[in-house]
Amino acid sequence: MFRSLFLSCALSLAAISSVSAKDSAGSNALMSYDAIQHPVMAENGMVSAQDRIAAEVGRDILARGGNAIDAAVATGFALAVTHPQAGNLGGGGFMMVHLAETGEVLALDFREMAPDGATRDMYLGSDGEVDNRLAQYSRLSAGVPGTVMGLLEALEKYGTMTRREVMGPSVRLAAKGFPLSYAMAEGLEASREQLSVDESSVDYFLGRKSGERFVQEDLAKTLRRIMKSGAKEFYEGKTAELIVAEMQEGRGVMTLQDLANYKTVTRKAVSGNYKGHTLYAMSPPSSGGVHIVQMLNILSGYNLKGDGHNSAAYLHKLIEVMRRAYADRSKYLGDPDFVDVPVAALTAQSYADTLRESISVTVASKSSEISPGAKLPYESVNTTHYSVIDKMGNAVSVTYTLNFSYGSGYSVDGAGFLLNNEMDDFSAKPGSPNGYGLIGGEANKIEPRKRPLSSMTPVIVKKEGKVVLVTGSPGGSTIITSVLQMVLNVIEWDMNMAEAVNKPRIHHQWLPDIVIAEPGISHDTLRRLEAMGHNLPKDEKGGFAQTVLGRVNSVGQSQGIVVGSADPRGPDSATAGY
Repeated sequence: MFRSLFLSCALSLAAISSVSAKDSAGSNALMSYDAIQHPVMAENGMVSAQDRIAAEVGRDILARGGNAIDAAVATGFALAVTHPQAGNLGGGGFMMVHLAETGEVLALDFREMAPDGATRDMYLGSDGEVDNRLAQYSRLSAGVPGTVMGLLEALEKYGTMTRREVMGPSVRLAAKGFPLSYAMAEGLEASREQLSVDESSVDYFLGRKSGERFVQEDLAKTLRRIMKSGAKEFYEGKTAELIVAEMQEGRGVMTLQDLANYKTVTRKAVSGNYKGHTLYAMSPPSSGGVHIVQMLNILSGYNLKGDGHNSAAYLHKLIEVMRRAYADRSKYLGDPDFVDVPVAALTAQSYADTLRESISVTVASKSSEISPGAKLPYESVNTTHYSVIDKMGNAVSVTYTLNFSYGSGYSVDGAGFLLNNEMDDFSAKPGSPNGYGLIGGEANKIEPRKRPLSSMTPVIVKKEGKVVLVTGSPGGSTIITSVLQMVLNVIEWDMNMAEAVNKPRIHHQWLPDIVIAEPGISHDTLRRLEAMGHNLPKDEKGGFAQTVLGRVNSVGQSQGIVVGSADPRGPDSATAGY
């Protein structure tokens, strides 16, 4: 009996090994079973998002015959209802689109724009310092929203369904309501102080309890108007009038003309290669694509496998490349319609090789000694992310935001949605940190109609012409480093999708010169990093302070099967496939 049991176990292990080996020969081991965590798998399509209801809305669109773009638009509008801390009508973001028929990857910029009344010193107090209350928690902190135009432009150009088909689910969710999750009820209560500054926000969001039906009548009316008349209604119709009326209640400067002037921009994606894979990411005013490629270029010169995953030697190298990328971010990145961003120079392999030479593999650098682009060649926290892939191989990666969780805290009275506080992403005073501690310079100064620099990093990775990974993350300044580690986990470490999402991460952003580590990275490893000279914050008990980083909701393809994993760091995150 023992021998029979042993043989049975051995055969089972052999079968598992066989599956894993077959997978490794294909498009990575994204669906392998030789791990503790397993991804969700489906035959035809999948959505991974920060909210279960919104992910299922997108999945249902795919099941009804829609393509990935249809599903992405439906998911985006649904998140505006079910995930108001970041899902939005009043914010903006970026969308990467892979069109299977042509193999083209498009980068759609629907980032917010500064109103015409914006000025360089608009957030400086009488003492010449930044007034963070004005920059972050006022009607004056709102940029002109881009989400509605961005989603509907993508639908019109690349989708197959009507506005009624893709927006109908979000209208019903707002009008009829949905059961409030424990996490969302807790999040609203935790933001009570922020939301209490505005009477409309109090009416719309506070006093809600877990399990009750959350009905949003004004938001439903707004969504119906947009569904009927398109983006023009939001930017020139009744909704635009409501936005401007809200501005006039305080010190807001956004006008009807600002809304009418808003335009999206389709940009050339930033691309790079790493170990047989081609990565496509958002170009400026997102800083993410440039710096993901820059960091991968530096790392390509190391034998990372020899270090071991999340070892001190491996994490040291990650920290050093992060340090150098974020230093460059502070000086060179901004809106390319206003400043000359040296994308080709920053992403050149020769520049990466120069930066690698400045890194010791045993001793930490000091950020005070790292200058942005010291030898740069000349060249003429709260967001949400979701990923979609369909059975044809079309793929969409979307990151959009209000900036802070629940934006500025102010809602558009009568319209049912929150205003963004994206103007804080500009450099209100060059050299001063923003709400995420990021330092900015002249390239990101405030100017009318300019788009603020962003860390949002939607990414699509292809191998041999096929999409193998669609990913991105919320997390403010930690977005870029979270996405970097997700990409490395898949390409460098051959992890399945769930493993890659779940592994603990680190973060460094040049200034402040500290390393942030997630729970799960051993204290022995952290002590080794400290001995190398890295600065790791301590908690009140004297141990290493550790915090959660990012939410990399991801999907991909492996051996003809669609795979995905929602990030467990988000309590309501889910992956829905069919």
